[in-house]
Amino acid sequence: MIDDYRGLAVFVTVADAGSLTAAGKRLKLSTSVVSHHLSRLEEKLGVTLFFRSTRSMSLTPEGHLALDPARRMVAAGEEALGVAGAESAEPVGKLRITMPAFGERSPLRRVLWKFAVEHPRVTITLHGSDHPVDIVKEGFDLAIRLGRLADSSLKSRRVANFQRVLVASPDYLASHARIKTPDDLSDHAFVAISQFVNDINLESDGESVSLTPRKVPIEVNSVTAAKSAVIASLGIRQLPLSEVEGELASGDLVRVLPDWSLPLLGIYAVWPDAGPQKMLTRRLIDFFLDHGKRLAH
Repeated sequence: MIDDYRGLAVFVTVADAGSLTAAGKRLKLSTSVVSHHLSRLEEKLGVTLFFRSTRSMSLTPEGHLALDPARRMVAAGEEALGVAGAESAEPVGKLRITMPAFGERSPLRRVLWKFAVEHPRVTITLHGSDHPVDIVKEGFDLAIRLGRLADSSLKSRRVANFQRVLVASPDYLASHARIKTPDDLSDHAFVAISQFVNDINLESDGESVSLTPRKVPIEVNSVTAAKSAVIASLGIRQLPLSEVEGELASGDLVRVLPDWSLPLLGIYAVWPDAGPQKMLTRRLIDFFLDHGKRLAH
């Protein structure tokens, strides 16, 4: 029975990951071990579950028929393990989490590390990326996402707010036209981040102004790179407050139009809407909610 469950778990992971190698990385098993479990399952079932080629794997008709029941069995097994340990004073299990790559000292990470310290029997795998990740395909239990969420089949819970500030370097501001009102921004250079919306919305005393930067000499693909470009006096950018607090304190960066603010965005916990949610995932989400004030960026 245990071998059957293990084989089904490997089958589901290979189907989601798309290859034996990718499934092995996710399961922390060698490719040969993954292949062994899959072959034993196919031998027992008497069917071929995947079409195999040197570059890809795809489900056979029999594999398609088996996938949903196998996925339900694996999900039910995870739920049973989670429920069995739910009342335990010390949770045990594994969590695969993805969150933005920037902010190594952010409140978000500090709360996650606090969770890890308080629950040493929980193994955490953290993936950091400023690019969108398919959490179902990549097998993540939880994603932390910032901003406004697009409609999707994923479940989500807002756990805190996310504060941004409009910043530039003192050298940039000293060598360009003064900025007294939002209208003055149209004459200035901005640093863009390729995967983010770069429009700027400012609010002050009930008044709101929206603008799209016209001069964008620099475009990067990460928040860390954008901050570096702004410090180098290449333009203006709205950045997470937690990411620039040190530079604001040291004077390497200054706020632009400090009487105007950017709207608060959300910090969301996002998880797959496929089968029962892991009890351990719920525990981590509750931990984030309990520490919501510390998460505020």
